[in-house]
Amino acid sequence: MTDSMNASIDSTSIHPTAPILVTGGSGTIGRMVVARLRAAGRTVRVMSRNPHAAEGIEVMTGDLSTGAGVAAALEGVDVVIHLAGTAKGDGEKARRLVAAAKAAGAGSAQVRHIVFISVVGADRVPVTSAIDRAMFGYFAEKRAAEVAIAESGIPWSTLRATQLFELTAMTSEAMEKLPIIPIPAGVRFQPLAGEEVATRLTELALGSPTRLAEEMAGPEVFDWADLVRSHLAASGRRRAIVRVPTVGGAAAAIRAGANLAPDRAVGRQTWPEFLAARYPDRGVRSAVRGG
Repeated sequence: MTDSMNASIDSTSIHPTAPILVTGGSGTIGRMVVARLRAAGRTVRVMSRNPHAAEGIEVMTGDLSTGAGVAAALEGVDVVIHLAGTAKGDGEKARRLVAAAKAAGAGSAQVRHIVFISVVGADRVPVTSAIDRAMFGYFAEKRAAEVAIAESGIPWSTLRATQLFELTAMTSEAMEKLPIIPIPAGVRFQPLAGEEVATRLTELALGSPTRLAEEMAGPEVFDWADLVRSHLAASGRRRAIVRVPTVGGAAAAIRAGANLAPDRAVGRQTWPEFLAARYPDRGVRSAVRGG
């Protein structure tokens, strides 16, 4: 546990016995955050659309798409870590969450801190046309959720991070089901380890609200095609990659690097190290070029 996390645990801004609610707690980053909260000695409650058993964790059924079960999941909670996210509807889900959180407080500000995971570029990628929304609507949804939380009147901390290694690998695996992989030309990413983002989110949740936290980005910038090539090599698959043109204002912003944060390259684990750990029996068979 880091010194900053120890300092956060001692903070008087949190109630050490109240449960912390994690939306999306069964997802990739959610599981990492839940494990860290439990290691810090906190009571953890996970809200999930699908009821399931989890040792040492209270799981409550709730759906931010409809609002069902959300009020019950917030009872007795003073910190919410909002990690539940999809390609569409994040803004509306955040609005439902903050409305329920304000109602739960009934004027006494029961929920005293909302921590949100957003994405680098949420405020810099313009999503105005249909093609913008089709290709990069994720950025607009994250921005809408940011605004909903910031305007809620509840103290908040938002962390913008670049793409996670884990989700980058999952995206590559899905694309590799195709015989030929189309890659938008000029798109670059700066991925980082989910474990590192989870540690920072936990620190934020156990400390005082910071509003907009410093961004987190990986140690290197890669062309998307190079990321997929290295994943193919590590996983032992062979596929042809074809670069395809992109159009629209959002695509232009992405090509210009709006989704990157080279001045916040704080990630320590590298992409080749992640691949070597993910595929230990194969290793990384080809180098990936940073850009």
